[in-house]
Amino acid sequence: MHPDIQEILVSEKAIIARCEELGKKITKDYEGKKPILVALLKGSVPFMAELMKYIDLDLEIDFMDVSSYDGTESVGDVRINKDLSNSVQDDDIILVEDIVDTGRTLKRVIEFLYQKGAKSVKVVSLLDKPDRRVVKIDADYVGFKVPNEFVVGFGLDYNQRYRNLPYVGILKRECY
Repeated sequence: MHPDIQEILVSEKAIIARCEELGKKITKDYEGKKPILVALLKGSVPFMAELMKYIDLDLEIDFMDVSSYDGTESVGDVRINKDLSNSVQDDDIILVEDIVDTGRTLKRVIEFLYQKGAKSVKVVSLLDKPDRRVVKIDADYVGFKVPNEFVVGFGLDYNQRYRNLPYVGILKRECY
């Protein structure tokens, strides 16, 4: 365990097992369709890479870069730094998120995708932190619910650090 981690909340083994379960559910739910997985950079990349191994569909992937954090706090000003590479007109989108926290970013991105003509937008998130929600929004597929702690690892960061940890852990307070 990394010395800056107070406690491991979700092990690598648990993440892989849950990705397999979510992938099978998505495969069943999207049978006969060709969804586009849209990962929100940078945090969701490890999750999407693991998840898509278990989705048995013809699918595409794309990326968006959005930001709303300053240090450890979601500031509410959602900025789209990188738009999608291709049109999503009449496409089924599965938005891949690392964590649903306040819900502000997710709400804005979903609205944006519908404005671009998406037929449907569903959300798959590795983590859900419902105690922090300020916007009513829920992911359609959730890996794990986590307490209101600052978590890092498996893509989640603090000032761009800890993304490469193979698990999700609580960052010690003295580190931020």
